[in-house]
Amino acid sequence: MTEDVPPPEDGPENGPEDGARHDGAAGEDARESPDPPDWRREFAEEARSERPDLARLCLLIGAVADPTVTRHVLNEAEIELDRLAGLVPYATRIVGDWATALADLLGNREGFEGVPADYQRLESSLLHEVLRRRRGLPILLSVVWMEVARRAGAPVYGLGLPGHFVVGFGDPADLHLADPFSGGRPMTGPDAELLVTSATGEALDRSMLRPAEPGAIVLRVLNNIRAWAAPRPERSDVALWAVELSLLLPSHPARLRYERAELLVQRGDFLTGAAEMEAYAHVMDAVDPESATTIRRRAQAARARLN
Repeated sequence: MTEDVPPPEDGPENGPEDGARHDGAAGEDARESPDPPDWRREFAEEARSERPDLARLCLLIGAVADPTVTRHVLNEAEIELDRLAGLVPYATRIVGDWATALADLLGNREGFEGVPADYQRLESSLLHEVLRRRRGLPILLSVVWMEVARRAGAPVYGLGLPGHFVVGFGDPADLHLADPFSGGRPMTGPDAELLVTSATGEALDRSMLRPAEPGAIVLRVLNNIRAWAAPRPERSDVALWAVELSLLLPSHPARLRYERAELLVQRGDFLTGAAEMEAYAHVMDAVDPESATTIRRRAQAARARLN
C-alpha cells in the first residue's frame, strides 16, 4: 500500500543529494573505522530481531539511500528523537492527553507537518531528512510522532489506512486518532471512515483499524519509495535498493523477486535478471503455470539482449 499521491506540482524534483551534506561527520566516521558500514546487513539483522526498532530501520533506509550518511548522522537523529521526547510535558502522563500534547509540541512548536509538494521528494521518505526539514510523507511524520511518544511513555500505535497513515493513542477500539501530516489534527471514527471512502470508494473495514507492526510500516515506507521511483526510469537505482531492502524483511510479497529481476534487466544486468526470472517462474509453476511460461519467455528475451 502506498501513500495517496496527489498530482505532481511544478518545481524541481529532489532526492537526498539535494539535502544537507555531512562531510565533517564522514571524516569523523572514517577515523573511527577504516571499513564503511554495511547498512544492508544491519537492516537485515534489525528487521529479523525479536523486537525490531522502527526508528532504526527507517534511519537505515536513509543510510542506504544517501551515501553521505554516516553513523554520526544516524546517532544525531536518535538524539533528536530523544530530545523531542524530553520536551513532552510530564503532566501529560497524568492526564493522558497525548494527542493534544504532541500536536502542540511537534505540530505547533517544532513545525512538523506535510504539504502536497512533499510527495514529489524522495527525502520525504527518509527519516533523518524528515527530522532535519520537519517535512515528510504522512507515514514518516507518523513515525516521528510514534517514536517521540513511545520514548515519552505514551500508549501509541500507527494506523495504516488506505492512502494515508495516522497515529492512535490508548485502546485501538476507541479510535483516538491524530493526523501528523496536518500538524496533529484530531481524527474521529467518522473522519477515518470518510478518509477511507475518499481513497478507495468503499466503506471502512474493521480490519483496516488494526495497529501496524514495525515490519509492515517499513514495507509501506519502501513501497512509497518504489512508487516515487517508478515514473523516473533514470532513478531505477532507487527502485532497486528499495526492492532489495523489502526482500530482507521477514514478510514481503513474493512478487518483489520478479520486480527485482525486471529492474536488473532494465539496468543492463541481463544474465542475473534472466536467472532470477527463471527462479521465480519455477515458484509460479505450482500456482500459475501460464504466468510461469510468460516469465520464462521474458527471461529468454533478456538473455537475447546480450547478442
